Amino acid sequence: MQTFHNKVAAITGAGSGIGQQLAILLAKQGCHLALSDLNEQRLLETLALLNNPKIQVTIAKVDVAQQAQVEQWAQDVVAQHGKVNMIFNNAGLALGSTIEGASYEELEWIMGINFWGVVYGTKSFLPLIKQTADGHVINLSSVFGLTAQPTQAGYNASKFAVRGFTEALRQELDLQNCGVSALCVHPGGIKTNIANAARINHSLATLGMNIEDSSRSFNDFLRYPAKQAAQDILDAVLKNKRRVLIGNDAKALDLIQRLLPSAYQRLMQMGSQLRDKFK
Repeated sequence: MQTFHNKVAAITGAGSGIGQQLAILLAKQGCHLALSDLNEQRLLETLALLNNPKIQVTIAKVDVAQQAQVEQWAQDVVAQHGKVNMIFNNAGLALGSTIEGASYEELEWIMGINFWGVVYGTKSFLPLIKQTADGHVINLSSVFGLTAQPTQAGYNASKFAVRGFTEALRQELDLQNCGVSALCVHPGGIKTNIANAARINHSLATLGMNIEDSSRSFNDFLRYPAKQAAQDILDAVLKNKRRVLIGNDAKALDLIQRLLPSAYQRLMQMGSQLRDKFK
């Protein structure tokens, strides 16, 4: 893909954060948009930020954890726009919990959104994107899809799964030479609402943590502007990269994991202990 002009992009989680910024930047480049989110009010807020009367924009309330809803949305997008060139599987949430303290419902909840949402989005849109022979599948993993963190097992599992799924997809698309490519995105601490929307349970107390301090620390970690993250992603699409690391923290953790593939875990553990000691 050499340009976004007159292409059609579908974006999940478009009501805020990276999804919203992707919509704004693509609109400026003349890309038609199909936006979805579970929060209709936030979708309307995104819609109000798009200042290009020459593009077509449609919005839909979609729960990405529900296969039927995603499949129907994909069909609606083609019916409304005539085609679809890109799917940005961006929607995601966080869970703060120990493994022992996490309920099965909580783990199923986060996997349903963060992993199965990507699976449903990819499988529902990919056959439609292939019809254009000029498209891209963009799946958001995380820096936590590169390294594991205490209290983030559910989130880690979902994002590691997205990484493996997307890397396999990219290879299959390359072998098919079908004009469609795939990108795996690993954002670091992006300044979004993910910390405030996260589920955090009281099992953190067994590690000497409390919910308020953990939420505050999570928010402090989120510093990279969402607008710049969105631009980095779009640049990576045009360069046909296999993956993109967003932010210096993501690049640093990726390097640490490469140099210390198992010992990095002790560094993460020490970091958690130091944060608790000096908070």
